[in-house]
Amino acid sequence: MSLIKLTIKGISYSQTQSGAYALVLSEMEGNRTLPIIIGAFEAQSIAIALEKEIRPPRPLTHDLFKTFSDRFSINIKEVIIHKLVDGVFFSSLVCEKDGVEETIDTRTSDAIAIAVRFKAPIFTHENILDKAGIYLKLEEELAINETSDLEKETIEIEDFNINEAKNSFSDLSVSELNEQLSKAVEDENYELAAKIRDEISKRS
Repeated sequence: MSLIKLTIKGISYSQTQSGAYALVLSEMEGNRTLPIIIGAFEAQSIAIALEKEIRPPRPLTHDLFKTFSDRFSINIKEVIIHKLVDGVFFSSLVCEKDGVEETIDTRTSDAIAIAVRFKAPIFTHENILDKAGIYLKLEEELAINETSDLEKETIEIEDFNINEAKNSFSDLSVSELNEQLSKAVEDENYELAAKIRDEISKRS
């Protein structure tokens, strides 16, 4: 069965399930997208891996998996979303060590969080895209503010008034903003950190 390569198009807050997020994958050579509902932790982990300038002070679970695999020379070759049952996607990690290939069953959200860290390709089968793939304008249907490098993609991790925080940036100097950025990362307030980083970039 032929495989279709997918790319991560964006992440948005799920309109159908409280506390969940919609991870949107799109086929590389086509117009179909594959929305997958994932939990807040997995959404945070994927967003942090995509965000090049923000690093958590301590490794997340998927970071630990990457470090462990690197230490023991295990490579993740690809991720395959191979089955869809009652709205649940099933995936596999294709791993390789010393020329020996193994396939490991995994949740799709974990598989993609790991794939981003290994820069491994993500695939699915044509029949899954036929069943669950949809044609849509992402910005209109899912309110995803997409940029070419995904640098503006952030996840709401904690309850805080982000607009209030953003308005206060104008009163701070660049050095003070850098201090605030370090503190936000230290406190794992990654959405706030992304906003501060954007403010610093605007002043550069």
